[in-house]
Amino acid sequence: MKLVLPLLLAIILSHPAFARSTTISNDKTCSTELSCASNSVVSLLPQWPPNFTRNEEPEGSGVVVGDGTLVVTADHVLGPAKKASIRTINGIILDAEIVMRDQFTDIAFLKIPEPLTPIKFAEDSQPFSTEHLGEKACAIGNSFGLDISVTCGVISATSVSGVGFNQIEDFVQTDAAVNPGMSGGALVNEKGELFGLLSAIFTRQSDANIGVNFAVSSHLLQVVLDDFNKDGKVRHPRPGVLLRPSDPAKTNNILGSEVVRIEEDSSEWKAGIRTGDILFSANNRRLKRAGAYQAAFTLARPNKKLELQVWRENQIIEVTVQLDDKTLN
Repeated sequence: MKLVLPLLLAIILSHPAFARSTTISNDKTCSTELSCASNSVVSLLPQWPPNFTRNEEPEGSGVVVGDGTLVVTADHVLGPAKKASIRTINGIILDAEIVMRDQFTDIAFLKIPEPLTPIKFAEDSQPFSTEHLGEKACAIGNSFGLDISVTCGVISATSVSGVGFNQIEDFVQTDAAVNPGMSGGALVNEKGELFGLLSAIFTRQSDANIGVNFAVSSHLLQVVLDDFNKDGKVRHPRPGVLLRPSDPAKTNNILGSEVVRIEEDSSEWKAGIRTGDILFSANNRRLKRAGAYQAAFTLARPNKKLELQVWRENQIIEVTVQLDDKTLN
C-alpha cells in the first residue's frame, strides 16, 4: 500500500480535470451574460481608521473597467480610508491603490496590480430617452458584506437628478433590491452590460431596500472615466446660472427652471441668457428640476455646445451655449 497510494495520488493529480479544478483563476467560468458580468464585480475592502466602523456595511463593491486594472466604486464607500483592497468572486484578494476620488459625482477609481475581466458598457445613443423603462435590470454587489450576489427588477426611470445625494446627479432608478454593501456595484441590463454604478438607496426611515434605488448612469461614468484617462484628473464644467423651479402659471403649465441669477461673462451670458428666462430643456434633457441643468452641463463637457429651449416673452426660443473652461473643482 505504501507504493500504490503515492502512485494513485500522482495519477489523480496529473489528470486534466483535477488540474483545472485546483487552478486559482480571477474569473469563474460563466455560461450566461449575468454570470459573466458578475466576474467583473468585486468586493471592496476599505482600510478604515480603528475608530471608524459601519456595522451594516462592513464592505462595499466595485466594478472592473478599462484595461482590467481599474476598479470603479462609489466614493462614499471609501469614507475616510486611505488604502483598500478588493476580493474577487473567487476569493482572491488584491491590494488596490486609490487613484481618484470625485465627491461631485460620488465616483472613485482604484488601481489593482493584476488585470481582471472588465465589464462591457451598454451602448445607447439616446442617453435621455425613456425607451428603456420597464426593461429588465439586475443589481450585482456585495450585499451586507456577504459576497457577490445578484438581484433583478426593472429600469424604473432614467435621467433622474435633483434627488439630493450628490452635487452632480444623472441616475438610473431601479426597483431591483439594493442593500448596504452593494454601493459601487453594477446595474446591468439583460445582456450583462453596465447601465449604471450602484450609488444610493432612497428611504425615509431605514437604510434597507424599499424599491427606490439609484445608480450613476453609465453615460456620466464614461464621461468621468474619459476625463481621468487623459491626465488622471476629473474636471466638471461650472454653470454660470442659479436656477429655481419655475411657476407653471407663467409658462402655460409647463415645468421648467427659472434663471434667478447669472454671472456676467459666463457661457450663458455670452449666449444671451438673462435673469427671468425659463429653461425648458438642455440637449433634449427636460429641466423639471434645477439639478438637471448641472447634469446636462456636465455631460456636455467643456468646449462643447449646449442647445437650450428657453421661454421668454410668452414664446419658446432656441439658444446655443458654447461651454467655456470654467470648472467646479
